[in-house]
Amino acid sequence: MTDDPTRRWATRIRAGERGALARAITLIESLRPEDRAHAEALLDALAPHDAASWRIGVTGPPGVGKSTFIDSLGAALIAAGHRVAVLAVDPSSARSGGSVLGDKTRMQRLAGESAAYVRPTPTGGVLGGVARRSRDTILLCEAAGYDVVLVETVGVGQSEIAVGDIVDVVVVLAMADSGDELQGIKRGLLEVGDVVVVNKADGDRIAASEATRAMLEGALAMARATGDGGWQPRVLTCSSLEDASIVRVVAALLEHRDAVTASGAWAERRIRQRLAALDDAVRTALADLMVCDPEVVQARSDVLPDVSAGRVTAGRGAQAVLAALRGRAPLARPISE
Repeated sequence: MTDDPTRRWATRIRAGERGALARAITLIESLRPEDRAHAEALLDALAPHDAASWRIGVTGPPGVGKSTFIDSLGAALIAAGHRVAVLAVDPSSARSGGSVLGDKTRMQRLAGESAAYVRPTPTGGVLGGVARRSRDTILLCEAAGYDVVLVETVGVGQSEIAVGDIVDVVVVLAMADSGDELQGIKRGLLEVGDVVVVNKADGDRIAASEATRAMLEGALAMARATGDGGWQPRVLTCSSLEDASIVRVVAALLEHRDAVTASGAWAERRIRQRLAALDDAVRTALADLMVCDPEVVQARSDVLPDVSAGRVTAGRGAQAVLAALRGRAPLARPISE
């Protein structure tokens, strides 16, 4: 039998080798064309995808305590017998392209757990709060035996809705007395939230947190219909420093999982995610061609002078670039013709 390095690599990942998983994620995140081919081969070797895992998204404004919340939630899930992977999506550095914040340093409980894997990952300039290859990274973690994958979004506000396309349940964090409750009433983050958590509900914040919880609950009842499978979003208060609070959150998440599984909505959501992944893969492939394929790069360079001078519209210029993909003559012509 011919030795196949890709399949050997896939075998190491399935065996739970953390080093192999880390290298695989780095490969997936690479923007180099030659790495993309190797990444796709590795994902093929790890097929079939979509393991019986639980994908949990955690989002919310900056400063709401996402990292501390995930640290406590992950520890509780591990105590319940799960293996937990955390994808902490960070803003990308404009200089290096790497992660800026490094949320791994703020997850001290999970850092010492053998059943946990924490991976900071840069957005790669992608809007929506998730990273460029988040879906593929989730598949790698599942192949490595992690049956719960927690995805922490960047936390930049109303653009955080993309996480709903890659996870089974979305937890939206808010906080009392910071303006977050007003943000929550806006149609945005709460539209994708299945469980809403008013975080940092401890000390002298308990009363204010309860008031915020009631307000958000009322806003949800008025502004949003039920979710998948008839699920009515839950609104809870929580202190990430208190185990009892985290237990209540886990109970709400389990309640959601049971409800959407029984209704068939879980399977339907996974189908929608696969179709969304296809569309994203097409868009990503086209974007890669714009900067990697010599003929496409040349076609864009050729039409830039006419577009910049206003002799050719942007639409006509785009046709010229797309023509390079189809192998036909460029369609761009000066407007005067």
